[in-house]
Amino acid sequence: MSYQAVVDTLPAQISVLALAETLVAMANSRGGVLHLVLGDTPIEDALDRVREASLRAEPTLILPVPVVDGDSHLFVTVPPGLPHVFAVEGRYLFRDGDANRPLSPRELRRLLIERGDLSYEEEIAHGATLDDLDWPQVELYARRLGAAGRETPQAVLLRRGCLLRHHGELLPTNAGVLLFGKDPTRFVRGAHITAVRFAGTEMGDVFTRQDISGPLPDQIRRAETFLLDNLRRGVHLGASMERAEQLEYPMEAARELVVNAVSHRDYSIQGDGIRLFIFADHMEVISPGGLPGPVTLDNIVEERYSRNSIIVQVLSDMGFIERLGYGVDRVIALMLDRGLPTPQFAETGGGFRVSLCNTPEPQTIVPVAGASMYMGVALNPRQESAIRHLTEGGYKRITNSDLQELFPDVHPETLRRDLADLVSKGILLKLGQKRGSYYVLHNS
Repeated sequence: MSYQAVVDTLPAQISVLALAETLVAMANSRGGVLHLVLGDTPIEDALDRVREASLRAEPTLILPVPVVDGDSHLFVTVPPGLPHVFAVEGRYLFRDGDANRPLSPRELRRLLIERGDLSYEEEIAHGATLDDLDWPQVELYARRLGAAGRETPQAVLLRRGCLLRHHGELLPTNAGVLLFGKDPTRFVRGAHITAVRFAGTEMGDVFTRQDISGPLPDQIRRAETFLLDNLRRGVHLGASMERAEQLEYPMEAARELVVNAVSHRDYSIQGDGIRLFIFADHMEVISPGGLPGPVTLDNIVEERYSRNSIIVQVLSDMGFIERLGYGVDRVIALMLDRGLPTPQFAETGGGFRVSLCNTPEPQTIVPVAGASMYMGVALNPRQESAIRHLTEGGYKRITNSDLQELFPDVHPETLRRDLADLVSKGILLKLGQKRGSYYVLHNS
C-alpha cells in the first residue's frame, strides 16, 4: 500500500509531544498522511504545532508543507523511505495500526541497517579470523587493482573495508568473509542463492534445483551458468532473414537482476537467501530485506542507493562494473527492446521481488508414438533439443558430439550429465562403449 493511502486522524489539540511521537512512528514505518481535525484550533496554531513536533524529532524531521483543506482539516504527509531512523526523547517508535509502539532492539538494528545509519557489512564477522579468508583469491584481486608489490594483500583489504583493526589485530568484516571467505555461510547464514527451474507456470513437484553458495563473485558466476543452462532458447529471423537463437529473456537483464540482488540484499537477515525462480511464463528474483534507504517503488528507476557500498565497490573492481552500472532502467530498456513486458517490482513481507514476464513457449516436445513416457518430466532446454533431434529431426541416435554442435557454448561435462539424466529417467537408452557410445529413445 502506498503511503498516500495510509491516513491517520487525530485532533489538532493533541499535545506537541504526542504529535511528535506519531510523526516519528510514521517516519520509522512506511510513512503516511496525518489528518489533523482543527475544530476550534486556528490553522496557524496547528501549523506551529506541526513545526514544533518536527523539531522534537532526533534528527529533525523535514516534511513537505502541510496541506490545508478549508477551515477544518490539515493534512501532514510523512514520505516513505526517509534516510534516517528518528527518535523522540531517546525513544524509537514504530506505527502499529493506529498506535505507536517502541521498536525492539532487533527491530531497531534492522531499521538502522535498512536506512543506512548502521552498516552490517562493516561489522566484524563474529568468530572469523584471517585464516578464514581465501588469500590466493585476495592476491588475485590485489593484482587486478595494480596493488601487487605496492601494498600487502592485508593492506588492500583494510583499505577496502574487508578487514578492521580491533585491539591491534586485523579481523575480517562481514563484507570480507562474503567476498573472500572460504565458507561465508559459517559466519553469514543465508548468504546463498536457491536457483530453481520449474516445469510449469507455478511451483510444483517437477523442477531442477541448484543451491549456490561460496564467495559472492562465485555465486554470481554460478547463477549466470544456471541461467544459461535453464533459460529456454528459441529461433527467430533477424533483419537479414538469418535464423538466430535467442534466450527467452535478454541475458543481460536476467544477469543484472542477479548481480543487483547479490550486491544490495540485506545480509543481516540470515534466515533466508536469494531466490532465483524460473517458470514457464516468468522468472523472479527475490531478495531478503526491503528497499534500501530512500529507494521506494515509486522512485526505483531514478534513485541510486546501496546498503552494501563495500561489496558494490569490490564487485566493481572485479569486473562486474558494467552489470552494476546498468541499473533498473537498463533492465526495463532491454525488456522493451525485445517486445517483452516491463519488469514488475514488489515488496514482500520480508523482502523485495523483481519479475520478468514472458509468453509461454509452445510445447517443445511433440507427442509421438510411445513418447508419452516423458511428458510432464522436468527437462531443461538442452534435453528437449536432444529429444527433438530424435523425434523431429529424422535421426535415430544422438551422441555427445551431436549435442555439443547444438550447444557449442555449454561445457561438455554439462552435456554428458544431461544425456545421463535422460537415461536415468528412462527416456534414452545408452548403447556402445566409451567414445563409440550413442543414445536412442528407450522405446525405439
